[in-house]
Amino acid sequence: MPNYLYQRLVAPREQSDTTFLILEDNTTLSYREFCERANQIANQLIASGVEPGDRVAAQVNKSWHGLALYLATIKAGGVFLPLNNAYTSREIEYFLGNAEPRLLICDPAAVESLESITHSTNVELFTLNQAGTGSLSSAADACPIEFETVARDKDDLAAILYTSGTTGRSKGAMLTHHNLWTNAEVLAKAWQFTDHDILLHALPVFHTHGLFVATNTSMVAGGSMIFLPAFHIDSMIEQLSAATSMMGVPTFYTRLLDDQRFTGELVKHMRLFVSGSAPLLAETHVEFEQRTGHRILERYGMTETSMNTSNPYKGDRRAGTVGPPLPGIEVRIMSADNSQPLAANKIGTVQVRGPNVFKGYWKMPEKTAEEFTDDGFFITGDLGKLSEDHYLTIVGRDKDLIISGGYNIYPKEIELLLDAIDGVRESAVIGVPHPDFGEGVVAILTGNSLPSDDQIRAMMKNEIAKFKQPKKFFHLDQLPRNSMGKVQKNILRQQYADCFQP
Repeated sequence: MPNYLYQRLVAPREQSDTTFLILEDNTTLSYREFCERANQIANQLIASGVEPGDRVAAQVNKSWHGLALYLATIKAGGVFLPLNNAYTSREIEYFLGNAEPRLLICDPAAVESLESITHSTNVELFTLNQAGTGSLSSAADACPIEFETVARDKDDLAAILYTSGTTGRSKGAMLTHHNLWTNAEVLAKAWQFTDHDILLHALPVFHTHGLFVATNTSMVAGGSMIFLPAFHIDSMIEQLSAATSMMGVPTFYTRLLDDQRFTGELVKHMRLFVSGSAPLLAETHVEFEQRTGHRILERYGMTETSMNTSNPYKGDRRAGTVGPPLPGIEVRIMSADNSQPLAANKIGTVQVRGPNVFKGYWKMPEKTAEEFTDDGFFITGDLGKLSEDHYLTIVGRDKDLIISGGYNIYPKEIELLLDAIDGVRESAVIGVPHPDFGEGVVAILTGNSLPSDDQIRAMMKNEIAKFKQPKKFFHLDQLPRNSMGKVQKNILRQQYADCFQP
């Protein structure tokens, strides 16, 4: 039995001298060189006792060596467990206890805070820094560059990605070899990636966007990646001239637009800009197209499913929507109790079904059962609506739904109005406890020259019903975001929880 994901992802190019990675200093690595290093690491994983199905956890800074660790884990039959660099030792302790990995690879600077945890959880600790040195590299250096790939089937686990845990303990989403392969294949075709593509990659690789959407899609197509350690505006401006495509979060695009060096001339050779992981403001769509002549392609996915929908490569890319379902994936909108399908343009719960949908939550069979319908659809927790021609619009998370005085209020509707006001750069609308209405609507605004609260109230007076209008406004320099650019409304709800208290 071959290794299902590896055979389809990169095996056809493992002896190729075609460039795979272009690093920040403009040095390059071929597919062959990258696979040889992955083979050395895979040999070391086996020597360290990794058996088929064992988890290999990694909390390392982004580098090509860390990417080789991902491929090595797959080749060795393991399950890759990437961890956000921002996690504290207390959070890491939870992940190690829950996932029970065989190994943890961390930055050398974190050893002191993690040694006692790995010792108590019986996890072997290796180090790997951004430059590629550390105990894992030293051990792998002595290993052969040949490796006999461990057999794994399509339904075997390839990765576990933990959700952000904003509503409780993080859940480990179990992704199979088939989940990852089918999604990469679909995206490569949908976005027309080929072996001529050079993808500008400045995303983190502990998240599905940077690791699976960007990297797997490039590998499937046999293309190259300009592999930057993070988003730095000078590096992005410099490297755009060599790229054919780019994937980013909305903040990537707003920061580029804030820089006068970012011009249409700079990117006239580019063929594709993709945005995801957080909603892209309609004004960003418009400004980007006016500046460059390119229309950003927005798509929709999540940790548990990878990508579900996408605006078309050729066709109508509609601002504010995330496009129709990708081939082979079904999307439907259901009533609040998940019992009735809703008609076009009605807001309800987004459900998806397809080969991309994960196997379930690690060690949480009850939670897994709760999140799937009897006919196999995953209940995403997102609220949205489908147009008559099947374009999906996401209006928020069900946990972000505000119920004030018995009325359902969708924050996105209010945010769109606020964002359109001159002087408002961005808004976030939340519901917090209110003594009379159960929840009161609160708006948090950013911008350099904000209108007064009374001016905003006057502008909204005839736009939406009074019960939807914010009862209080607060101003921040910037909204709190997670590493992928999503506004952390849970933090805002905590921060303003008492604002209606006497």
